[in-house]
Amino acid sequence: MGLQFKEPWFLLLLLPLIGFAVWMWRTKLQLLGTRKALAVGLRTTILLLLILSLSGIQWFVTLEQKAVYYVVDRSDSMQSSKAYEPWLKASTDAKAKDDQVGVISTGLDAIVERSLTPQSLNEFSFSGQINRQFSNLAQGLQLAGSMMPEQSTPRVVLLTDGNENVGDLLRQGKLLKDKGIPVDILPLPKSVKKDVSIDSLKLPDKLYQGEKYTLEIAIASTFAGTGELRIYEENQEISKQSVTVERGDNRFVLTSLAKEAGFHRYRAELYFAEDEQAENNISYAFSRVTGPPKVLVVEGVTGSSGNIESVLKSSFIGYEVIPPEMLSREMANYAAYDSIILNNVSATRISGPQMDMIETAVSSYGIGLMMLGGEDSYGMGGYFKTPIEKALPVYMDLQGKREIPSLGLILVIDRSGSMGGGKLELAKEAAMRTVELMREKDSVGVVAFDSTPWWVVEPQKLTDRKKVLEQIQSIQPAGGTEIFTAVDEAYQRMLKVEAQRKHIILLTDGQSATNQSYEQLTANMLKNNMTLSSVAVGEGSDVQLLESIAKMAKGRFYYTNDQSTLPAIFSREAVMMARTYIVDQPFIPALGQTVEWKGLLGDGVPKINAYVAVTPKETAEVALMSPEPDPLLARWQYGSGRSVAWTSDITGKWSADWIAWDRFSNVFSQIIKWTFPQFQASPFTLTSHLNGNEASLDIKSSLPGIQGDVQASITDDTLGKTELNLSPTAPGEYESKLAVQKPGVYLAKIDVKDATDKEKSLGSFTTGFVIPYSPEYKINPVDPTGKLKQLAELTGGRLLSLERPEEVFQGEVKPKRQSHDMAMPLLIVALLLWLLDIAVRRLSIPWERVAVLWTARSGRRLQPEPAAAAAGIERLRQRKRLAGLARPAGAASSDGATLLERGASAEVADAAASASAPAGAGAVQSSPRAGDGAPSMPPSAASNRAAGGPQPQAPAASEQTMNRLLAAKNRKRR
Repeated sequence: MGLQFKEPWFLLLLLPLIGFAVWMWRTKLQLLGTRKALAVGLRTTILLLLILSLSGIQWFVTLEQKAVYYVVDRSDSMQSSKAYEPWLKASTDAKAKDDQVGVISTGLDAIVERSLTPQSLNEFSFSGQINRQFSNLAQGLQLAGSMMPEQSTPRVVLLTDGNENVGDLLRQGKLLKDKGIPVDILPLPKSVKKDVSIDSLKLPDKLYQGEKYTLEIAIASTFAGTGELRIYEENQEISKQSVTVERGDNRFVLTSLAKEAGFHRYRAELYFAEDEQAENNISYAFSRVTGPPKVLVVEGVTGSSGNIESVLKSSFIGYEVIPPEMLSREMANYAAYDSIILNNVSATRISGPQMDMIETAVSSYGIGLMMLGGEDSYGMGGYFKTPIEKALPVYMDLQGKREIPSLGLILVIDRSGSMGGGKLELAKEAAMRTVELMREKDSVGVVAFDSTPWWVVEPQKLTDRKKVLEQIQSIQPAGGTEIFTAVDEAYQRMLKVEAQRKHIILLTDGQSATNQSYEQLTANMLKNNMTLSSVAVGEGSDVQLLESIAKMAKGRFYYTNDQSTLPAIFSREAVMMARTYIVDQPFIPALGQTVEWKGLLGDGVPKINAYVAVTPKETAEVALMSPEPDPLLARWQYGSGRSVAWTSDITGKWSADWIAWDRFSNVFSQIIKWTFPQFQASPFTLTSHLNGNEASLDIKSSLPGIQGDVQASITDDTLGKTELNLSPTAPGEYESKLAVQKPGVYLAKIDVKDATDKEKSLGSFTTGFVIPYSPEYKINPVDPTGKLKQLAELTGGRLLSLERPEEVFQGEVKPKRQSHDMAMPLLIVALLLWLLDIAVRRLSIPWERVAVLWTARSGRRLQPEPAAAAAGIERLRQRKRLAGLARPAGAASSDGATLLERGASAEVADAAASASAPAGAGAVQSSPRAGDGAPSMPPSAASNRAAGGPQPQAPAASEQTMNRLLAAKNRKRR
């Protein structure tokens, strides 16, 4: 332990401090004795403390301890090597008592498993969660270097197989070298296992329809064997063959034919019985096949698309007709089409994720969308507030354009425990969407039931829509299932509702706890003009009972295994009850505002017998309209794509005259073609490559000198979307980084905007890129020992061995000082001493009297020494002489002198009496001192006062003289 100074030059102030202390001692004449010594000492001490604070005084201790952080590579390539765990514990047994050890785990990221502590690792176990698909050793070293204490000798021990695939190990080593932190390396051998992997799958990124192409598959293997290679195009197997591989690199070439136009995703998979690692057995590729346009027709009624098929055939447009249940659940598959036509399809048959994909295909990738009318389309199909409604140019509800009969609706919702896990949340969303469709004059009620019914919303007019929505949101799952009681309760309350149409919607995923007769209940409903529809969710529901209830109550029955369709079912029911959404009065459509289609429709069009009423959106173009006026044909631009709404049918039931019209095929083919992607040949090309878990996207322009702002919209297979702004790196070149967590095919829509006019597009195109599996799983024959040895030499570290764990704590320890600043404590002490200095100079405390009062209060008499009594008498005599010298000539009367002498005599008498009084005589009896401002009273005057006789009066001159004497006495005391 010792002292040190940050600014020792301030210690030179100690020399003038000594002179200043001497000067203070000689000039402090107004203070005497102890008070003077105390005042001078305090001031000197205060200045000394200030000088020491300015000099940065510190006390320090010398430490000789090591701080060692173990950085352990816990990526997947290390999972087979567990030899380091006992080595860790054995190495800490050799540490000194004060040495500290900590553990850091690293994969893609790094976390502290245990902070530095003197305890060994005998009881330690790994528990942190990290991404093991990558090895980022630099991240672990950086974390260890940032957490090293300054007072210890630092050291990092890296345990790894050297399979670095993210970051720069040597660059981080240079930073640690600058900090003086050596890195010891324990190279762990990578276990040899039987592994076969697909290194790459290659095919041309651009093909023409009907073109033959080759697929090149590069396979690496650590053993010789025979297995199976499968090739998939859009999840459809196009090749399956047996392959024999040798140890090392193998290459295979397959040929195929580009049959369908559009974007296509390819996947190669390997199956070997001896393979011990499956993560590297898959690879992806992506290509765009150029050919005639292709349309996907989704029909709600089988065989109802004959007329639209004839239109497509006559225009040489390829097409595919599927039911809605066959819609793809993978985003890449929608990119194979130029347009999607929904022909009288109910929203209840399209899941929520599929609607999201269709909406994304239109907005982000320019795929066209067209909806054809019918009894199951638009609002009648339940598309209110769905993603498809967002993409279409019309709203599904009627926004105050006509008188609709008032509706009384009660929702009976199962809230039993089995409705948890998302079902009840979607049921609540469905109920809220239904409430949003209703108007203020409608009545709504919501009853939730388990074993008993509970009114969430009492039947009421929809005057406070927000409150009703909040009450619906409060439903929570609990209890069993009892259906009849809840339906009967809804029926009884519906009797009191005043509405032109009354309807009940029952939703449950279970079976009723009791079996009661519903015949009488449904008969009473029909008698009172009520209907009921039922919705069965999942295989556990009583489908037979719910279907029979809906049939007896003249309603509709729905069964769904996809709970995401519940909102569409509820909104469809609400619209179906209004019934006025279908306008069945024949009319000749009027031409609207679309100038581009005036040549097609301007010469007159046939009549329409019926259509589904909708509301056009604010920015939509209405080409044909009804007398209401409602849109019959509307279009608009939605994001990168275009969409069209035709609100009549295409089967001839509502549009027979149109089907018979000789221009029908030409008109509808032009309308369909208008929805096709408007991408032109782009002067831009996109390339991508993977660096660890980060994909780099590079765009280059073939036109010289082009400038603009480039934006990219990236979508993965799960519809996860990432928006990127690409930064220019050179004229006509741009780049951006994208963090990826999983392999697969990614779609990219690139927009290039004019730098001077943001509304002007210089080019827009859709393409794709592939993210392969992590390089962590590659079969890498390169020996990483050289790189690890270079890191150790760079930082001054060592190469350790599994056989000698004690080497970690061998070596020189550099002593380090642990300093503690003393400036602030010294300043605090100086402040306290300054306050004491003020008290010493400003306060005069009669310590003799304090002692007398203290002993009197404690019941004891002070026993002065005779010498002390004599000294007291001598002091009184001196005061008397001084008072005589201070009196002006002729100013004191004989009475004043007598009074002073009497006071002095009385004080002397008191001192003598105190000296001669026996011990234990009780309280000390003393008369007032003359110096205290009250003159002593003669005995005769005292006796007269005690007897109540006349008191002597001192002349005014005597009082003045006494006051002057007292003032002189007080000055002398100070």
